[in-house]
Amino acid sequence: MVRFVDVPNMRRWLIDTGIERAIEGIADTIAEDFRRWEQFDKTARVASHSDVGVIELMPTSDGVQYGFKYVNGHPANPSRGLQTVTAFGVLADVESGYPTLWTEMTILTALRTAATSATVARLLAPEGATTMAMIGTGSQAEFQALAFRALLGIRSLRVWDTDPAALDVFEANMRPLGFDIVRAGSAAEAVSGAQIITTCTADKANATVLTDDMVVPGVHINAIGGDCPGKTELDARILHRGEIFVEYPPQTRVEGEIQQLDAEHPVTELWRVMRGEASGRTTADQITIFDSVGFAIEDFSALRYLAEAIDGTDYFTDVDIIAEPADPKNLFALVAEGAAAPALA
Repeated sequence: MVRFVDVPNMRRWLIDTGIERAIEGIADTIAEDFRRWEQFDKTARVASHSDVGVIELMPTSDGVQYGFKYVNGHPANPSRGLQTVTAFGVLADVESGYPTLWTEMTILTALRTAATSATVARLLAPEGATTMAMIGTGSQAEFQALAFRALLGIRSLRVWDTDPAALDVFEANMRPLGFDIVRAGSAAEAVSGAQIITTCTADKANATVLTDDMVVPGVHINAIGGDCPGKTELDARILHRGEIFVEYPPQTRVEGEIQQLDAEHPVTELWRVMRGEASGRTTADQITIFDSVGFAIEDFSALRYLAEAIDGTDYFTDVDIIAEPADPKNLFALVAEGAAAPALA
């Protein structure tokens, strides 16, 4: 039997646990796993791209457990009443190869993406930051806001989106939760006075949602929308001005903002900062850029945290997806009744 966390159980777990507490737990697990970076198998995600979106597999293992996530990204889906991103994931025991957890990951991915952003911002954002600008208020926006409040104490938000309806939804969701929200009339107005800038747009294109003139010394840029080949959000000139931090360079150079740069352009790997082997922010006027694309170890961390969190609870059901005959060398015995003997002449 395999533990299965469906959407209703994920909702119950989050309502009972609290979203910010769950984000904090995932964030701590991500930091812990990044500090043991060399223990993991590492590979860029396996992506199948089409004209309308992408379907990806994101696998990794620490030698004890194996995990993978199936995830899609289809920007036009909301026009058909569908989610832009959906996902599910599996955690397995390396010794036996048996899966131990199967879970929805549409919600869990939103949590882990926000947890990763805030974890990195704790290392790179300017000291005493109070205000975050958010360009793009789609499905990830609320989770980002809660993560930055939970981990950095950010309560002041300046937001902008090309879709007024998205801004309406964001405000309706977040104002009752105690955020001070300024609804800007443009991206430039949104970033004015913000110490942290989060860009998270869905269009699958080389767009420029943040231009060089909008970026002042000392800001931290949390660039999470550019996550596949041909999809970027930042003016390339910003990348030449700032210090760039990435998860896994072989993947980020193909999918992230740095696909706009020379393949040898220097970047700093985040695991080295978390281990104290490389510097994060070094000066007050430094521009820091987290070129986030999402990496499999973050999903592994989210799966690992969830697996531990639901131990001894009823936030899952057992599903029978492993065929186990009484004799492990006689699989046919399970289905033998479906085989008919030939009729006698």
